Amino acid sequence: MRQTLSTAPGPIGVFDSGYGGLTILSKIREVLPQYDYIYLGDNARTPYGTRSFEVVYEFTRQAVSKLFEMGCHLVILACNTASAKALRSIQINNLPQIDPQRRVLGVIRPTVECIGNITHSRHIGVLATVGTIKSESYPLEIHKLFPDIIVNGEACPLWVPLVENNEANSDGADYFIEKYINELLSKDNQIDTVILGCTHYPLLLPKIKQYMPAGITTVAQGELVANSLKDYLLRHPEIDAKCTKKGNCTYCTTEAEAKFSESASAFLNKIIDVQHIALE
Repeated sequence: MRQTLSTAPGPIGVFDSGYGGLTILSKIREVLPQYDYIYLGDNARTPYGTRSFEVVYEFTRQAVSKLFEMGCHLVILACNTASAKALRSIQINNLPQIDPQRRVLGVIRPTVECIGNITHSRHIGVLATVGTIKSESYPLEIHKLFPDIIVNGEACPLWVPLVENNEANSDGADYFIEKYINELLSKDNQIDTVILGCTHYPLLLPKIKQYMPAGITTVAQGELVANSLKDYLLRHPEIDAKCTKKGNCTYCTTEAEAKFSESASAFLNKIIDVQHIALE
């Protein structure tokens, strides 16, 4: 059944299963500071990376519906797992029923589009959550655009907990960061480009660069997604016209507000006001 939604212009919605999407939002706001945003973190049900396709799809659908209800005409899934497991189904199955004029975009395609210009060896690696690696979304999307590129992936199940428990800079993080990098590179010694396929991973960049061999380019998503969104809005003035531009940003979580605010400060380097919302 089609939702009754406001047709008035509204903010751009940015959704993530937890905190990682804040790294995407920060870069988007650097590139497009004039727009209004609503960030929604489903922190009560994070992590998504180990959940089934069906569960991730249902949770993501609920979040997108909530952001539409809150006035968004455009929603960015700033979560690789949601982009891998739910984006296509929402675009094909849900948007026609909800409102064919609204848009939901992910973070995988903008990342992939740039890879062909970065790699010289045409051998790349992907470090991501278990869910994103199992979905094979990166190899599938890369091969659509660049059939010649060889892709290897490595799941890093402990990297998100390291970030969310404020252990990103601890001595204990070194072992697991070096371990997963070495396991990826042992699969293909010609890899010259590594995609960080999880929005939490930029907080591990200092240590990732420490253990990544010289000559290998590490690609974080934030700037790529931000520039892709800027280009998208230029190419789709009908969507741009539905986005309000007062430079405001609202933060929402399905978890306790105080807990979100405290943990989010590690991503944003500032204290923020947070609203609690429920998804169903």
